[in-house]
Amino acid sequence: MPNTQTEAHGRLDDAKHAATDAARRTADAVESNPLAIVAGGIAIGALAGALIPRSAKEKELLAPIGRSLGERARGAFAAAREAGNGELQNAGLSKDAAKDQVKSLFQGVLKAATTAGSAAAKSAANKG
Repeated sequence: MPNTQTEAHGRLDDAKHAATDAARRTADAVESNPLAIVAGGIAIGALAGALIPRSAKEKELLAPIGRSLGERARGAFAAAREAGNGELQNAGLSKDAAKDQVKSLFQGVLKAATTAGSAAAKSAANKG
């Protein structure tokens, strides 16, 4: 009859292997499409910033700075978008193709994380 420490060590090793495999698959996806990761990071950052509440004092003190930064950011974003669209067109890529790549990447990351979690859970259940 195996002891509890040996079983726990085996489960830990299985979980480490599953996590390492998921990390490797994610790293491969990042290497193959780094721009999609940047776009996803920007989207997550924008969402987090929109969800964090602001205090009245913060609004009072930062409103003028925010307006100025907002105007500059809109100008920079418009310039970057135009340049990016030009580069995509020069490379023969469409907006839909880029969206499909981002979607595919996130689905792959989600699948890798789900698979790793399921493998760890199954391993723990089988050894329990």
